[in-house]
Amino acid sequence: MGLVNSLFFVLIAIAGLAIQAHCDYSADYPPGPSANLSTVWKSGTNHQPGSFYTVDPLITCPVPGNQSLIFAAGFYCAKPCNSYVFGVFVAVFSNHTGEFLPNYQPIWIVDPIVVVWSANRDHQVQLNATLNFTSGGDLVLQDDDNSLVWSTNTSGQSIAGMTITELGNLVLFDQHNRSVWQSFDHPTDTLLPRQPVLEGMILRPNSSFADWTVSNQFYFTVLSDGLYAFVGSAQPQQYYAFAASIGNNRYFTLVNGSLAMVDASSSTLKPQLLLDFKLPLSSSFQCIRFEYDGHLRVYEWVADERLQMSLVAHDLFQLEYCDYPTACGEYGICSRGQCSCPTAPDAAYFRQIDYRTPNLGCALETPISCQSMQYHQLIAIPNISYFYYNYSIEAELGDEESCRRSCLTTCSCKAAMFRSYGNINGGGGCSLVTEVLSLQVDQFKQVYHNDSAYLKIQVRQPHQTAKKRVLLGLLLAGSIALSILLIFSLEIIRRRRKQEKDDEDEFANIPGMPMRLTFEKLKVATKEFSDKLGEGGFGSVFKGQLGDETVAVKQLDRAGQGKKEFSAEVQIIGCIQHINLVKLIGFCAEKTHRLLVYEYMSRGSLEKWIYYKENNAPLDWCTRRRIVTDIAKGLSYLHEDCRHRIAHLDIKPQNILLDDSFNAKVSDFGLSKLIDRDESQVVTRMRGTPGYMAPEWLTSQITEKVDVYSFGVVVMEIISGRKNLDYSQPEGSVQLITLLQGKAENGQLEDMIDENSDDMRLHKEEVVEVMKLAMWCLQSDKNRRPAMSLVVKVIEGEKDVEANLDYNFFDLSPAISVPVCRSTSSAPPAASILSAPR
Repeated sequence: MGLVNSLFFVLIAIAGLAIQAHCDYSADYPPGPSANLSTVWKSGTNHQPGSFYTVDPLITCPVPGNQSLIFAAGFYCAKPCNSYVFGVFVAVFSNHTGEFLPNYQPIWIVDPIVVVWSANRDHQVQLNATLNFTSGGDLVLQDDDNSLVWSTNTSGQSIAGMTITELGNLVLFDQHNRSVWQSFDHPTDTLLPRQPVLEGMILRPNSSFADWTVSNQFYFTVLSDGLYAFVGSAQPQQYYAFAASIGNNRYFTLVNGSLAMVDASSSTLKPQLLLDFKLPLSSSFQCIRFEYDGHLRVYEWVADERLQMSLVAHDLFQLEYCDYPTACGEYGICSRGQCSCPTAPDAAYFRQIDYRTPNLGCALETPISCQSMQYHQLIAIPNISYFYYNYSIEAELGDEESCRRSCLTTCSCKAAMFRSYGNINGGGGCSLVTEVLSLQVDQFKQVYHNDSAYLKIQVRQPHQTAKKRVLLGLLLAGSIALSILLIFSLEIIRRRRKQEKDDEDEFANIPGMPMRLTFEKLKVATKEFSDKLGEGGFGSVFKGQLGDETVAVKQLDRAGQGKKEFSAEVQIIGCIQHINLVKLIGFCAEKTHRLLVYEYMSRGSLEKWIYYKENNAPLDWCTRRRIVTDIAKGLSYLHEDCRHRIAHLDIKPQNILLDDSFNAKVSDFGLSKLIDRDESQVVTRMRGTPGYMAPEWLTSQITEKVDVYSFGVVVMEIISGRKNLDYSQPEGSVQLITLLQGKAENGQLEDMIDENSDDMRLHKEEVVEVMKLAMWCLQSDKNRRPAMSLVVKVIEGEKDVEANLDYNFFDLSPAISVPVCRSTSSAPPAASILSAPR
C-alpha cells in the first residue's frame, strides 16, 4: 500500500492529457471544471518496469499548508505492478524548483504514497484499462476486455465536470457548481481531515499491506449510540465500543488533530472532541486508517533534517496487544504479547500453523465434523478469557455444566466461555462461540471473576487408557498358542479352497446373465490393466477393448466389495436394460478375481463436471437440466417399472456417468436392494455415503424413498456447483443442505445458483423451480417426498411442485416414529423375477 519508508523516485510524464487542471481552495464545491466531459484515460500510461509502484495522477491539488504534498486522483499500481486501482492518493512530490507544477508538466513523485480512497480495490483492472468521463456525466471504469468494473451511475444528472478538492474529496459537480457525487460519501478504509463520517458508514480494511482485496473479517462503523469495531462475517463479534449519541444532524470528523463530533445544524463549527481518539499534536498532514489487523491508526507525514518526507503511525484504540481478536490467530493463546497453542494432558489436539510465526494461530489436528457429533468432546483451559462475551443471549445457562452441555449439543458451537463470579451457587455467565479467535490469559484471576474456556475437539474413537491397552495385549498374547495357530491356518486353507469352488459355480445356473469372461481375456483387453480411468472404494476402473467395442473394466478389491455386493450387481443390472442405466456387458468370477465389464462412458463421472475438478468449463443450464432428467428417469424405472422395486441406496455424483453427449446414466448397483411389491418397507443395515443418506436410515427401515432424498442432494450439487460437504467453505456454509435451508427460509434461493455460470443466472427462474423440486425430494418425512415418476413429470412441465414445503431437511422425528415392519432377506433374487427391458 505504499507504506515503506525508503525513498524511490518515479518520473511521471503526463503530456497531452485533454483536461483542464484546477484545484479548489475555497469550498467543497468547485467554481469551474477540472476535467471535462468526454475524456478518456488509460491505466499504465506511465508504467515503469521494476519500480515499486506506478502512479498516473489525472487530477492533482496541493495539500493546504504543506507544499510538499499533493492530493491526486488517478491510477495506482503497487509492486509487482500487474493490476491497478483507480482512487485518490496522497503523495510527496519534488522538482528542480521546489514549486508546485500543474498537471501538464512532468512531476517527480516520491515515496511514500498512501491511497486514501479507491473505487475498485476488490476488482482491480489490468494494463490499458479505461476510465471514461462520458458525455452524459457518468464516470465509468472498464477493464482491458471492456467489462464494466465500477461506475458513479450519474448519467443524466447534468454533470458539468470533475475535480479534487483541497480536502482530498473527488467531486462530480453540476452546472451550478453543486456536488452531485463525491468520494467522501463512500469511504473505504481511510478518513481524511474534515471528512464527515455519518451514522451507518462502514470502514473495511484491505486484506494486508500487499493484498488489495477487501478483508471481510473486520469492520469499523458508526451506530446511533457510538463508534464500534467488529470482527467476523457469519456472526460479528464486537471488540471495541465508544459510547457517543449521534442524534440528528451530528456526525464524526477529523478536526484539528482530533476525532470530533460536529453538529451540522449549528451556525458555527464547534466540534466536541472525543478524548479517547485524541491524535498527537502535529503540524503535518494526518489521516486515519482502519487496518487489516483490526487497529485504527493515524498516519502523519514527517520531514527529516534533509526535508525528505516519511510516514509515522500511532495506534488510536486504547487496547492492549492481547485484546485484539487476531493477535495470536485462531485458537492462539496470548500472554504478555507471546503466542502459544492450547494444550491438554492426555493428547495434542492443536498444532501451530507455522512454528516460525506463532501469531498466525493454531489448527485442530482433527477437524470438527457435524456428521460425527458422538466423538465431540470439550477440553478445559482454565484461567483463559475471551475478547467477546454475549451473556444476554445465553442468560439461561447460569451454571458451568449447562454451559458445557449446550455447546456439546450444538454443532456450530466451537467453544464455551464461562465466567464465574464466585457466588455460592456456582452461577456465572456463558457465551457460546462459533468461531474461536485469539484467547488470552485471564489477568483478573480471583480478583473480579474467574474465566474458563472449553474448546471443542473431535476424537477419532473413544479414548482407551494405557492400562487397558496393556491388559488387552497380555490377554491376546496369552491366548495365542502354536497349536491354535496351526489349526486356525489349516481351517482357513480348507475354507478358502471351498470358497473358490463355490465362487466358480455361483453364476453357472442363473439364466439371463451377461457374458462371462475369463481373467486372461480381460488382461488382454485392458493391455495388462494399463489405462486407469479412475478408482473408488471398491476398486479401480480401466479402459479396454473387446472386439470393436470400447469398454470400462471395473476390477473389484475383495477387501472393499464382498461376494454379496458383487452378486447383487451382476444379477440386478445384468438382467435389466434402460437408456439411463449403465449397461453391464459381462463379468468375470474366476478364483479371487472379480471384474465387471460396462459400456464405456467417455465423459466419466458427474463429479468431474460439477465440482470443476479438472478445470472444465461450467456446464450450461440446458445440459444440467438434461442430466437431472436422465437421473430421474433411471431411478423411476428402478422404482416402478421392474417386477420388484429396486432401491439403489448409493445415489451420488460419483455413481452418475456421462457419455460423449452428456447423457447421464446411473451406475454402481453393489449396494442395491430389492423390495417386494406387497412390502411397504424393509429392514436392512445402514449403507450408502454420508451426506446423501435420508433421516430414516437411523431406523434401518427404508423404502425406495431414500433414493429420492439422495436425488435431491445431487440436484442441489448440480445447481450450486459445489460439494454437499465442503470444509473449505466458511463456517455456516460447510453443509450445502443446511445452507439451502437458511436461504429457503429467507427467500434467497437465487444465492444458491452456481456463481461460475452466467448461463445459469440467465435461466434463474427455471433453476429456482428445479431447486424447489429438489427441496420437495429432501423432505424429512419420506411420505411427503414425491415418487420418481412424479419427479419426471414435474421436470417435463406436466405437474407442479407441492406447496408448503418443510425446510427442516434434517428433522429426525418422522423417521424415528415410523412403525416397525417385517424384515426380508437381503439376498438378490433370481433373474427371472425382473421385468423385461424397456
